[in-house]
Amino acid sequence: MSPDDDRLARATISLVAEPGDARALGLTRELGAARFLELLREHPELRDQLAAASARLAGVETERVLESAARRGIRFVVPGDEEWPAQLADLDRAGVLHDRGGVPVGLWVRGPLRLDRLGEAVSVVGSRSSTSYGDQVAAELAAGVGARGRPVVSGAAEGIDYAAHRGALSAGAPTVAVLACGVDRVYPARNRDLLRHLGEAHAVVSEAPPGASPFRIRFLARNRLIAALGRGTLLVEAALRSGALNTGSWADRLNRVVMGVPGPLTSPVSQGVHQLIRRGSATLVTSTEEVLELVGAAGSDLAPELRAPEQPRDGLSVRARQVLDAVPVAAPAPTESIARVAGLAPADVRRLLLALAEDGLVDRAPTGWRLTARGRG
Repeated sequence: MSPDDDRLARATISLVAEPGDARALGLTRELGAARFLELLREHPELRDQLAAASARLAGVETERVLESAARRGIRFVVPGDEEWPAQLADLDRAGVLHDRGGVPVGLWVRGPLRLDRLGEAVSVVGSRSSTSYGDQVAAELAAGVGARGRPVVSGAAEGIDYAAHRGALSAGAPTVAVLACGVDRVYPARNRDLLRHLGEAHAVVSEAPPGASPFRIRFLARNRLIAALGRGTLLVEAALRSGALNTGSWADRLNRVVMGVPGPLTSPVSQGVHQLIRRGSATLVTSTEEVLELVGAAGSDLAPELRAPEQPRDGLSVRARQVLDAVPVAAPAPTESIARVAGLAPADVRRLLLALAEDGLVDRAPTGWRLTARGRG
C-alpha cells in the first residue's frame, strides 16, 4: 500500500471510529488500516462499536474532508510522517482505561508547530474550577519550564489548562493544546482567543476529526495523548473526581513521571493531588527546578537543596553557643556571672568570649560583656 493510500485509509478510520476506541485501534495495528476498513465493510456485526463505525462508513467522504481541512490550514499527520511524535508509540504498551487506549491512527493538527518538536515537552493539567493560587502556580511553573526550552502540553480547558498555556506563552515557549473535539471547534467558548492564537502560532491537536463535538468519552481518549506527548505530567489542583487524575493515570501507565503540586489542606480542588502524593503515585514538586530535575536525564538539572539562610551562630561550637546564650542583651555582665549562667569554668568562658568578640557577636564594656546586634541574630 502506498503512503497516500495508507493516509486515506487512516483518515477514513478517524472519521468513522471513536477517538481512542481500543478495539478499532487494536485491529488497525494488527491488520493494517486498509484491511480493517475491509473488515468494517464485510463484518459490521462483530461488535456494537464496529457496527456504528460501519454505518458511518457508508456515507463518509474522506477525500472531501481532507481537502476541506487543508483549505482551512488543518493537516492530518500519521505514523511514518517525519512530523509524527515518536513517543506516542508507548501507548501500544500502556493498556486500556475506560475502553480507551492505543496509538491513534492519526492526528488532526492546526498550527505551524511540528509535533516532532515535542520530545522534551512537559504536560500540565488540573482543575477547571481552579483557584487563584492554582492559576498562579500553573502559570509560573509552565513559564519556568518553557524558559528552559521545553514545550508545554495541555488541554486548553478553563482553569489550570488555560493558566499553563498562558505561562508558556509568557516565556515565549512552544505550547500545544490537545482537544476532545475537532481542531476547528472552539471549546470552551471563553478560550476562543487562546485557541485562535495557538492555531496561528503554535498548534492545536485532536484525534477527533474536524467538526467533532466534545463528548465526555472523548476527553478520556484525549487525556492519554496529553500524557503520552510529555516527558512527565504535572498536576496542579485536581479534586477527587477530576479528569486530570485520569491523565495522571495514563502518565503512570506510560512510565512517565507524575508530579503533584500541594495545595492548602482545606482546598477540595487539591484533594486528588494530595491523595496521589500520599500513595506515592506522584512526586511532590514546588518549583521549576524540581520539575526539570524529574523530567530531565538522570544526573542533569538537579534541583538545589533548600536551606534556611545561614545565621552567625551556625558555625559555633556547642560550648560557644552556651556562652553566647548566657550573655545579656542590655546591661553588661562580668565573665564570672556569664560562667555561672552557662555552667562552664570562668577560664573557658573568658577564652570563648574573646573569640566571640573577634567574630563581632559580643562587645566588651568596662563592666562586662553584652550581645551585639549580630550576636542577637
